[in-house]
Amino acid sequence: MSGTRWVLALASWAAATAATAAPAAADFKEGLLAFDRGQYAAARRAFEPLAAGGDMRAQFLIGKMYAHGLGVATNSATAAVWFRAAAAQGHGEAQELLGLWYYLGKGVPQDYRESAKWYRMAAEQGNAAAGLNLGLMYYKGLGVERNYEEAARWHRLAAERTYEEARFHLGLMYQRGEGVPQDYAEAAKWYRRAAEQGFAEAQVNLGVLYFEGKGVPQDYVRAHMWFNLAAARLPPGEDLETALSNRAIIAKLMTDDQVAEAQRLASRWQPLSR
Repeated sequence: MSGTRWVLALASWAAATAATAAPAAADFKEGLLAFDRGQYAAARRAFEPLAAGGDMRAQFLIGKMYAHGLGVATNSATAAVWFRAAAAQGHGEAQELLGLWYYLGKGVPQDYRESAKWYRMAAEQGNAAAGLNLGLMYYKGLGVERNYEEAARWHRLAAERTYEEARFHLGLMYQRGEGVPQDYAEAAKWYRRAAEQGFAEAQVNLGVLYFEGKGVPQDYVRAHMWFNLAAARLPPGEDLETALSNRAIIAKLMTDDQVAEAQRLASRWQPLSR
């Protein structure tokens, strides 16, 4: 083939590829619009041929439809098939959900090693939820050898992406000196970041640090405020009882003006978004 014919052949192939890609992109956009509007039958019609052709975005969304019964009967096993197809191509959220499916044994046999494998793949792409869960698996020794340093590393990566639960767990590790040097100031920093996002358990622990003056100046008003905020957010149970008990204990050590100030601060508080 001459050089001219080679160039013409490449141009022809490129034109054919572009012609195929354009309708596929349009079909996905049409399906996504239908999905967002709750028109799941239309979304499925648009997504299925794309998913069969290897489009990982369509594969993931079909998986979500089967996972949550959106326009189809809920089927965890079928959802897992589609999540795996998308995850194998590098779809981070599909990897994270497949890790969760293996952790729970939902639609697949429970397998902590497989769970950790998929969580790791997602976390390495910056998926904060996967980073948190992988950190917890290292902390508990599930599917991986227990390693507090690795747990702290993955919690930090998720915490730096503003994931409040990871911030809480990183604060807990600094408070206990697990996988990191014990450092109450660092614990308070991470608890505060989670508490300001409305994470109630972090609010309780930050209140304790203010009560004890560890990592922060002792401040009964701030401690009462955080206990009060946590009590308003926690469901019935042991954590709520702890928050209420702590608030009652510290109130006895405060003046009426201090309690009023703590209540005023709590009433004006607003959570920060991620």
